[in-house]
Amino acid sequence: MKKLGLLIVFVCCYLKNSGQEIVRFNPDTIKTIQLDSVVNITTQKFGVETFINAIITDNSFYQAFRNMKKYGFIAENRIFTYDKKNKVDGKIYRKIKHHPSGPVKMEYLVKQDTGKVYKKNGKYQLYTIEMFDYIFMNAYNSEFVAEGPMTAGKGGESNQSYKDKLKTLIFAPGRPIKGLPFIGSKTQIFTANMRQYYDYSYHSGMYLDSIPVYRFKVTVKPDLSNGTKDGLMIKELTTIFDKRNFEILGRYVDMKYSNMLFDFNVQMNIEMSYFEGEKLPTKISYQGNWDYPFKKEERASFLIVHKDYHSEKR
Repeated sequence: MKKLGLLIVFVCCYLKNSGQEIVRFNPDTIKTIQLDSVVNITTQKFGVETFINAIITDNSFYQAFRNMKKYGFIAENRIFTYDKKNKVDGKIYRKIKHHPSGPVKMEYLVKQDTGKVYKKNGKYQLYTIEMFDYIFMNAYNSEFVAEGPMTAGKGGESNQSYKDKLKTLIFAPGRPIKGLPFIGSKTQIFTANMRQYYDYSYHSGMYLDSIPVYRFKVTVKPDLSNGTKDGLMIKELTTIFDKRNFEILGRYVDMKYSNMLFDFNVQMNIEMSYFEGEKLPTKISYQGNWDYPFKKEERASFLIVHKDYHSEKR
């Protein structure tokens, strides 16, 4: 159950306009999209179903995280932990140079830790940070492998099973997650039954001052009863599409849920950009609180920025 709790909190994971956002210091202050107008759809061939189908069938968002291993880049990782009053009590800063080839994949340029970060045995105070290391540090330190499409999570207790579930929750929201008690079906917000609880809107905008985009936003209907709202895990799913090729460039997920086993409130934002025509991750931010029986409540946020992508020949 510990793994289940970690999985749910870390990924119950673009934009800072969510009504559910946790009120405290937020390391992500980079504004990357400017909206200009509501999109007026004039053809039946383009509308809500177009956006939903693109979200459900997309594999390129996950593939971008694989492809980044082919390049050199600088990763700046800032992690903050909080006390019960949401005051920062621990900080981690890593500036890492990633090398796509050779025996050394990660070169630490800066490595700083302050406050309540580690236990006496040298392990992290929070499981959230352990999961952070599991996802990002492993990615920085591993070889590029041109794998096939991402597989949906399956049942079972193996590490690979949980890894598959993790991938699906982060990179393919809207798909079912098998093997997650009380949670798996709640991720399927695009089924006929679940659509009655959500509103859909799309706007035109500009991303990074140069890329024309659509912002497709799915939010819980405001006139639902409190009981119905509480039973909906995904409060908002916002997706940014490149108008020129309909590639997904950004995703913001706001999730909040509580039952007898766990209580979490998480927002996560992932953004992409292009290098030499290839889509690659540039920014990931996370805000999350989670509470699990017999464990200390965890409060954390992080900001990951990838920059200065370059080919191996540089």
